[in-house]
Amino acid sequence: MTVRRFLISLTLTGLAALGVLTASATAQASTPRESDPVTAPADSGAVSILVTKLSHADATSRLRSSGITWSSSGGCSDRNNSTCTSFEQVNLATIQGAQTLKSASGCGLNVTGGTETGHASGTYSHWNGYKLDFSLNTCISNYIRNNFTSIGGNKWESRAGNIYYLESNHWDVTFYNCGGC
Repeated sequence: MTVRRFLISLTLTGLAALGVLTASATAQASTPRESDPVTAPADSGAVSILVTKLSHADATSRLRSSGITWSSSGGCSDRNNSTCTSFEQVNLATIQGAQTLKSASGCGLNVTGGTETGHASGTYSHWNGYKLDFSLNTCISNYIRNNFTSIGGNKWESRAGNIYYLESNHWDVTFYNCGGC
């Protein structure tokens, strides 16, 4: 199993501005907790966030264990090929978010887009491990529309803050966290 961890430091104000921390989480994060490397403030007043990256093999093992399938138009998993579906360098929280969605919804999930090249860029992008694309099906579409808050523009937000965007032929999901795993 290959797991890579990256340390990102942001100020509490910066996290709150990004919508990553709520007011109560900001208050909790200002109190050091040795057992929680995600919110334990560094000496500079910044919050250290540990981002765990997974290998393709580890991610597919986790998805398979939850009954989540994946497919690609090219039938491949090469991260540098846009017709493949790769999970190389995906965030652990993203995979856990998919597992939470599957468990909570009871719906079948098929991932059609992961960390491969060819998606839009940005901090919270596919390439950076924050997004997955899911095939459309009535069960998952109804679950998202009936359980999450519409925020306009074909977007819904879960209570955990993850964003579900209905594109023409798939759900594009940004997992800021694991959604209560």
